[in-house]
Amino acid sequence: MPGALEFPKLTQDEMDLEIEQAAYAGIDYWAFVAYGPQNPMSRALDNYLSSRLRAKVKFCLFANLTNWGIKQSPSADISKHLDLMQTDSYVRVMGGRPLYFLGFIDDAKIQARWGTVQALRNQIANFRTQARARGLYDPYIVLGANPSSINSLARQLGGDAVGAYAFFDQVANGSYADLSTIAWNGWRKLAESGLPVVPTVMAGWDRRPRVEHPVPWEPSQKPLVGMENYFQAGTPQEIAQQVSAALAWISAQPLEHQAPAILIYAWNENDEGGWLIPTGACDHSRLKALHDARVINQSEPEPFCGRY
Repeated sequence: MPGALEFPKLTQDEMDLEIEQAAYAGIDYWAFVAYGPQNPMSRALDNYLSSRLRAKVKFCLFANLTNWGIKQSPSADISKHLDLMQTDSYVRVMGGRPLYFLGFIDDAKIQARWGTVQALRNQIANFRTQARARGLYDPYIVLGANPSSINSLARQLGGDAVGAYAFFDQVANGSYADLSTIAWNGWRKLAESGLPVVPTVMAGWDRRPRVEHPVPWEPSQKPLVGMENYFQAGTPQEIAQQVSAALAWISAQPLEHQAPAILIYAWNENDEGGWLIPTGACDHSRLKALHDARVINQSEPEPFCGRY
């Protein structure tokens, strides 16, 4: 079709290249959204686990609460997540604790799927018990959600920290600086929970591709409704500055409230405007800005496209 975009298939070689690109930028880990093992969206994680280079960039899971099943029938995926925690490249923090994000939590989901907060708390406690039974350290569980949802629940649920998949304003537009301010305010609001905060840096927020062509899993999105709601792209240097700001923000917290990680939205949420992965004829300027700002992994060569 004239003018159509063609995306490369996710091959093992492509995954290996992406690992090298992320390592060059100084990225310590990827947080893979946890889908079921048979879900085609798990292919990226499968290719990562098959990579000979996976030690260069570790990984953890960002699970959606809905994928934990319900009180009467907890999902079999929970056991799969524990299996993955035993992988040598699974990221560990705080002296060996597997890092695990449990996100998209709110009162409505808890009530519909678990009945009570206590029931979900019991499941989280059971998750920890199962991890220890496998010889793992107690998982470091980050509860992720909108601050207004999670702040009143985090301690009740027994989380170690709070965070969010992304920060944005669905019905606003503005500059990258405006988006960064929304994220900054989100960190501060999450801190009111009394738990450590894993701050999420926004690489961008521009859902116009999904607004123009809605995806099947967002049935409420009508074509072209909300095209005006997006934030302008940040420069590579602005994004790198926000990463540095997040690290500094953690360091400024009291020692007992210092989280062991930050999250960047995102490596490849391209159709939502949050991406670090090279695009546009392998423009890896965002990765280079992170590399230059953090001066990590200086031995890593500059990555480029089309090598394989």
